[in-house]
Amino acid sequence: MKRNGGILLITVTKDDLVDLGFGISQSQTIIRLAKYYMVNKGYDYYKSRRLGRVPAHAVESILGISLEFPEEEAT
Repeated sequence: MKRNGGILLITVTKDDLVDLGFGISQSQTIIRLAKYYMVNKGYDYYKSRRLGRVPAHAVESILGISLEFPEEEAT
């Protein structure tokens, strides 16, 4: 989960995972697995090939860890 301008985001993109230190290819695979996980839970919305944003809890369940995003400095 990520704070962006005071709004708590509960979704994750490939770029968010890259910011956490995962490689680009590895981040794409994690997003793909998270989409598959969500489809198996009955959310057909995640079948879309163009969708690149998934719930943080799906990524956390795949990785087995809690995601912690670094705080962004206010400019």
